[in-house]
Amino acid sequence: MTNELFNRRDVIAYFIVAAIGASLQLLAGSLLQDWFQVTYQQALLLGYLIAFLVGFFLTKLFAFNAKNSTKTQREAIKFTIVSTISCLITVYGSSLLYELSMKIIGPLIFVIPFSVKEVNLNKFLAQLIGMGLSFMSNYVLHKTFTFRNTGFYEKLKILLNL
Repeated sequence: MTNELFNRRDVIAYFIVAAIGASLQLLAGSLLQDWFQVTYQQALLLGYLIAFLVGFFLTKLFAFNAKNSTKTQREAIKFTIVSTISCLITVYGSSLLYELSMKIIGPLIFVIPFSVKEVNLNKFLAQLIGMGLSFMSNYVLHKTFTFRNTGFYEKLKILLNL
């Protein structure tokens, strides 16, 4: 099971897809905070939602050999469930780590060379750690739940009388 779960091809493909999503999430969150003055937690959530939309299609197409699957609706529902868990890990985990870092070590600010742009390293590192934790849970759940027939979707349809 471990070899099947962590086979090299799937891990590398998922890492590339996740790196694209993480980059998009970091960029969107940073721009939202700079341009629209949203809070850190709001930026985390909105950045995550933007990356979520792109992530489903990239994950389906490239990460788990599901591009030829005829179960896109089922996979989208399961992807949303897993992504909701991941979102909670990212948003609240990052927020908690940020608050802890501010209390324990205080603000860490880095000015980008030849620029006036200041980067709050507390926020940046907290978000990277939160996304790393999210990455690990996502990989396992998407591999074993989202893109695999588990019977969950049929049970959900019965429960909701669909």
